[in-house]
Amino acid sequence: MYPLLLHSVQQKEKVIMVYIDQQDNITQRTVQVVTIKSDSILAFCYFRKEIRLFHLDQILSVGKSSGRVRYGA
Repeated sequence: MYPLLLHSVQQKEKVIMVYIDQQDNITQRTVQVVTIKSDSILAFCYFRKEIRLFHLDQILSVGKSSGRVRYGA
């Protein structure tokens, strides 16, 4: 999981993430990771259209997504 998150930061690429939210719902989101911290990531969520904080212990899986991120588009 960590290599894909790091790749998202370095290459500015989207990833598909499956995680458990605070209400224990399993959710899938397309994100572009901005920063990786010891217990969380800061990422732009394309569903919410804003920067969000995701806790690493709530991320179930991460996969590659097609397409590069375009800023200002």
